[in-house]
Formats: sequence, C-alpha cells, structure tokens
Amino acid sequence: MKNNRYFLIYAALLMAVSIWGLSFVVTKIALKEFSVYGLILARFGSASVIFLIILTLKGFPKFTKTEHGSLILIAIFQPGLYFFFETMGLQNTTASKAGLIVAMIPIVVLLLSAIFFREKITSRSVTGIGLSLVGVGLLIIGEANGSWPMGGNIIGDLYMCGAVLSAAIYMIMVKKLSQKHSVLHITGMQIIYGTLIFIPFCLIKIETWQLSQLSFGAIAAVFFLAVLATIVAFFCYNFALSQIDSSKAVVFINMIPVITAASAWIIIGESLTIMQMGGGALVLLAVWLVNQKKRQAVNELPPTIIKAS
Repeated sequence: MKNNRYFLIYAALLMAVSIWGLSFVVTKIALKEFSVYGLILARFGSASVIFLIILTLKGFPKFTKTEHGSLILIAIFQPGLYFFFETMGLQNTTASKAGLIVAMIPIVVLLLSAIFFREKITSRSVTGIGLSLVGVGLLIIGEANGSWPMGGNIIGDLYMCGAVLSAAIYMIMVKKLSQKHSVLHITGMQIIYGTLIFIPFCLIKIETWQLSQLSFGAIAAVFFLAVLATIVAFFCYNFALSQIDSSKAVVFINMIPVITAASAWIIIGESLTIMQMGGGALVLLAVWLVNQKKRQAVNELPPTIIKAS
C-alpha cells in the first residue's frame, strides 16, 4: 500500500513537471497565431470553464471566508504575480540570468518550510538543491554555446526575484490549505480566481482575433495549455505538495528546463549540447538524492482527496 502511494505521488510530480516543460514549446507554437494576452485569456478562461463544470457536477466546496481569502491570495501569487514578475523580468534581464534566478525557488521553499512547517533542513536536501542549481547553470551555459551572458539590469533581476518569492509562497499556502480541503477543490478555485484576476488586464491589452482563422495546431496548443498545463499539472503538483515535504516536491521544479530543452530538441529541432545533457543529468541526480529519505515522511492520503477523485 505504501509503495502504491509513493508511486502515485512521484508519478504526479513527474507528470506535472513534464507537462510544464512541454508547455514552453507549445506556447511558442500558440504565439504564432495568438497575442500574449489573447493566449493567457484563452488558456485560463477555458480551464476555468472546465473547472466550473467539474465543481457543478461534484458540488462546490465549502470554504470559510478566511479560506476564500487564502485561495484568492494563492491565485494572486500563482498564477497572477508569478506570470507578471516573470514576464516583466524577461523584458528587463537576460533569459540566462532569469533561468538561474528561477532555479532558486527550491532554496526559498526550503527556508520557508523550515520556518512555517518546521521541516528539517538536511545536508541531503542542501546538497541536492545545490546540485540542481549547478545543473540548471550548465543548461544555461550550454544553450549559450559556453558563454555566460549575464547582462540585463537590477530591475529585471528584482522582478525575477519577485517571481521566485511568489512561487514559493504559493507552494507554502497550498500545503497548509490542503491539510483541510480536497486538492481538486483548491486547484479549481485557484484557477477560477486566477482567471478573474487576469480578465481585466487581458481585455485592456488583448488584440482581436477571428476564431475561424485559427489553425488546428493553434487550437490544439490552447487545449494542451488549458487542460494539461493548467488543470492536470496544477492538480498533480498541488496533490504532491499535500503529501510530502515541500523540499522534496520543489526540487522537481528544476527538471522543467531539462524537459523543455529535450522537447525543443525533439519537436522543433533546437540544438542540444553535451553540456546541456550533463546539466540535465545533474538535475535528475539532485531530484533522486533529495527524495532518498525516510519513507515515514509521506502522509496518509486524506479522505478529502479520495472523495474528490
């Protein structure tokens, strides 16, 4: 039974980061026909409609006013502020530096978990997260053909630090709320509230488009981003956060650039260097290292999750 729980938890983590890794390539495809704001609205709007249907069929969750406030904050941090800070950061700093800063999310989550959940900071966790950071660095250097383009300005760096902090706070808040409520309900309300946050900004900036002019590839890309990258991936990751230490789950985040590099090489023919392969191997080693710990750390599946599935 324990082995089955372990398989379920780590399969969920692998599915989430695999989908998010692929989503960068799919987003490139979608942006050939959508504006940035049009794509955000199509992605999150579609996901919200699907969640509303699911929650209507299963029954809407009963959250207190305080918990609704927590859900709104979760949505503000992720996807709201994270998307904003990441977008603004990428406009004001180099992709290389942005990637390296985002790879620090596990470090911030490790510190916050120690403060709020009294999770132990072990030498294994520190070593694993350090290895994953080096691995991401090699992925960045490899992409730049051995150079280290660390330009940009301090404003861009601060925006990326805001993205890191937003992601870390979201993970901590979801973990706390999942102790009382179904992950399905949390994820559904997170996406619905997130969409409500995006709508006014997108409607101001959005460019008009004719649905009849969209190709099948663009529509399929939106379907992937709405159903898989938003609904399935967030549900899987939130589920894993509710079951294991945050420090174990968050190190998987640094697998995303590994999967993105591999999928871009396979799907759209981008180059993949030996150095990038080495960096990817280091990240995978780090994930394995951090998660080789006492199995007692895994919680029992709460009844709310079983009932919602």
